[in-house]
Amino acid sequence: MELTDTDRARIRDAVATAEATTEGEIVVVLARRSDAYHDVGLHMAVLAMLLVLAATALWPGWLLAFHGWAEPWGDAPAPLFLLTTMAWVQAAVFLIVRYGCAWMPLRMALTPASTKARRVHARALLLFRAAAERRTVAATGVLLYLSLDEHRAELIAEAAIHDRVDQAVWGDALAALLIALKQDRPADGLVQAVGAIGQVLTEHFPTGDRQMNELPDRLIEL
Repeated sequence: MELTDTDRARIRDAVATAEATTEGEIVVVLARRSDAYHDVGLHMAVLAMLLVLAATALWPGWLLAFHGWAEPWGDAPAPLFLLTTMAWVQAAVFLIVRYGCAWMPLRMALTPASTKARRVHARALLLFRAAAERRTVAATGVLLYLSLDEHRAELIAEAAIHDRVDQAVWGDALAALLIALKQDRPADGLVQAVGAIGQVLTEHFPTGDRQMNELPDRLIEL
């Protein structure tokens, strides 16, 4: 899903074309992912450790069988033996899951969709404030943000646009982008989305006497 120089040029040209008929300014940002999700791996490891305890409460036979294997001629298992065995098993399970989640595809698969949505939105909002908000004279900046690993996109508009354009209007642009992303065509999706954003901006903020390019047209890659 890597972009080529040709893809970058297409996206840049799409932004320039879209802005030619509007006072709006479009900033396009592409990120591999919006967060490292290290906490998700930790949470899953802790959950797996607790599941061992819950499974033992429901099916304690495995623990008694282990005692019979370890001490076949011993007496009834002592509490210290049972607790020590449980602690070692929980520690092993914790480490297996924790280091297994170091593999990013597994970590992403285990991350709840709601968590991905929140973090993509938070990253997009942060980037909007840094790259688009209050960067134009007429407050007409729009950020289009695509996070590849989460397969999520965000569109955030400045106050002047937000007050005049219903958020549902942007749905078609984002839908086309996500469909193209599922087909492993992120560049095509970004070009289509920029074109749709340009049409909306042209309708509400057509080009006036002021002809300025206040924000960069190039794709910003993180």
